[in-house]
Amino acid sequence: MQDGRAPRIRNRAPAPVQITAEQLLREAQERQESTFRAPKQRVEDFEELHEYRGRKRKEFEDRIRRNRGSIKEWTQYANWEASQGEFDRSRSVFERALDVDPRSVPLWLSYTEVELKNRNVQHARNLFDRAVTLLPRVDQLWYKYVYLEELLQNMSGARQVFERWMQWEPDDKAWQAYIKMEERYNELDRASVIYERWIAVRPEPRVWVKWAKFEEERGKYDKAREVFQTALQFFGDEEEQIEKAQAVFNAFAKMETRLKEYERARVIYKFALDRLPRSKSANLYASYTKFEKQHGVQSVLESTVLGKRRIQYEDEVSHDGRNYDTWFDYARLEEDALRTLREEGGTKEEEEASTERVRDVYERAVAHVPPGHEKRHWRRYIFLWLDYALFEEIETKDYERARQIYRTALNLVPHKQFTFAKLWIMAARFEIRRLDLPAARKILGAGMGMCPKEALFKGYIQLEMDLREFDRVRTLYEKYIEYDPTNSAAWIKYAELETALEDFARAEAIFELAISQSALAMPELLWKAYIDFEVEEQGDREKARSLYERLVALSGHHKVWISYAEFEGSPIPLPRAEREEDEEDEETERKMVPGNPELARQVFDRGYKDLKSKGLKAERVTLLEAWKTYEQANGTEADVAKVQGMMPIVGRKQHVDKETGQVVEDWELVFADDEREANPTSYKFLQMAHAWKAAQAKKTGGSGMLSGFTPSTSKTTGATDSGAVGGDVDMQERRQDDASSVASSEE
Repeated sequence: MQDGRAPRIRNRAPAPVQITAEQLLREAQERQESTFRAPKQRVEDFEELHEYRGRKRKEFEDRIRRNRGSIKEWTQYANWEASQGEFDRSRSVFERALDVDPRSVPLWLSYTEVELKNRNVQHARNLFDRAVTLLPRVDQLWYKYVYLEELLQNMSGARQVFERWMQWEPDDKAWQAYIKMEERYNELDRASVIYERWIAVRPEPRVWVKWAKFEEERGKYDKAREVFQTALQFFGDEEEQIEKAQAVFNAFAKMETRLKEYERARVIYKFALDRLPRSKSANLYASYTKFEKQHGVQSVLESTVLGKRRIQYEDEVSHDGRNYDTWFDYARLEEDALRTLREEGGTKEEEEASTERVRDVYERAVAHVPPGHEKRHWRRYIFLWLDYALFEEIETKDYERARQIYRTALNLVPHKQFTFAKLWIMAARFEIRRLDLPAARKILGAGMGMCPKEALFKGYIQLEMDLREFDRVRTLYEKYIEYDPTNSAAWIKYAELETALEDFARAEAIFELAISQSALAMPELLWKAYIDFEVEEQGDREKARSLYERLVALSGHHKVWISYAEFEGSPIPLPRAEREEDEEDEETERKMVPGNPELARQVFDRGYKDLKSKGLKAERVTLLEAWKTYEQANGTEADVAKVQGMMPIVGRKQHVDKETGQVVEDWELVFADDEREANPTSYKFLQMAHAWKAAQAKKTGGSGMLSGFTPSTSKTTGATDSGAVGGDVDMQERRQDDASSVASSEE
């Protein structure tokens, strides 16, 4: 509990005596202390009553004298007098309070409430009249006054109160209350007149709409149209006024739709939309779109949706002109509209207008050049130019304009800082499609000379490969390698080209030149490609063997040794000279030269010794696993047992950490040959112990491994550093015991 955590519950069994929630509540109620209540007083005669009233009045007067500005004290005093039936005294107290604060609305309300409770209606009317005369801007007093008159069924009096109120031009709720009162008594003509007066005071669109809706609901459709037309005449044809009156247009069109006058509604929508800019009429456009979806034809509906999308995109690009994703969507929208127009058989003028809209979008988009000279800002922008050029080439067939777009884009990019290989390649392929091969080569040559890049070399090489210009491909590969001699993939592709052209001597020379480079990116790929070339294409085992020898001398990696051994033990195709004689008969199975298992074992053994000399234990285990797998597939049980005998075991070793001074346990791989060389006597003893354990295991059916040792595999060696594989033998103590036994035998 000291650390702030909840106590741990140890015994979760139910208690022998269960307590219900009802019992808890009952006990809580019983244990509550009773609240103090003042004793009740009983008045027996008038003298006591007179004395009680005098005492209470003195208390109230003292409280008022001490706190004269407290309306609460005055109200309590007056209410007490009214409760005693002393209405004159109560009115006197209220009047004295009004002298103190005549603008207190709660005081006026309390005063009138006392009069109404005691059915003094005329007094209450007089009070309301005084209150609204003194405080004409307090709506609550007017509402109470009107409610009183309507409650007394005095409609003329209620109207007089409303008329007095309307002279002060109150807010919309007051006008609405006046109209609703007339509607309750079915005085609809009077309500219409009140709407007209309301419009004269506050000519806002929502008031016009409410008036027209009122006329529609009572069936006066011509009157409703007249109201809307008067509203439109009032607002006029100026853009600002029409924008303000969008609600009037929208309500007018919806009313005509409800009356099934669809053409009238369509004319109203178009009248407003033609006079408003698209960016300011989003809501009106949404209503028009919904109307066309329900009652319009397909062509009109599509144009409406298109207009709505245009407004949306224009609004987005106006806020952020460098939002290139929006420009892509906008241009795609206009291109789809152009294709739809062509499919529907539009006129030539309509197609030209649609094409100009697409061009206008692209021109406005590419005008927003990214700031600075960082490539990440240009990645999306450059595709606007590419899409623009493809549109001119494919849709409009204006090839000269497309060529000019490519040139402008190439001149715009700051090639000294960065470039875009895709732009150069697409410009060149455009010239190829226009059958202007020299121009395409000139573009790519300029790109390579101005800003050489790997993707640019690959694109140019692929272009010449498609044209079957192999001499030019060779030249390009040479320039590619001169530009980046460390690129292993370029060397490999160059050699593969020569192999495909069956110039094997040239391919071999390229590989030799490549591996002689001092620095290479991923040289293992290059060596593998060279060896595969000698094996698959040439069938020259001696040459491949010499390459493996050079590679193991250069790297000595355990994977190289494994690959070398598997190469010696696996079959390879016939040499090319012998293979060409059998190529005439294509149906015969491809002949192979078998491998030599003895040479493979020798390579495995050499690799094992090399890794042993370098002290690489985990790599030795990996090589032994590969060797064992090979022997299981190609050798005998004796060969497998030999390799298995070379497998290490995992033991635990203790040593003192120099920094902390504590004893730390580590896992280590113990190889049989290492132990044989380091401790020959103890190794022989341990070997006999393992033999005895194996004999015991055969009798009992248990494990043949001594306690504390685990046979090592490639999976367990990966865990030796973290101590994930276990045993219980202290290697340090075992070696001390071995040393003591050797010393005793020498004595």
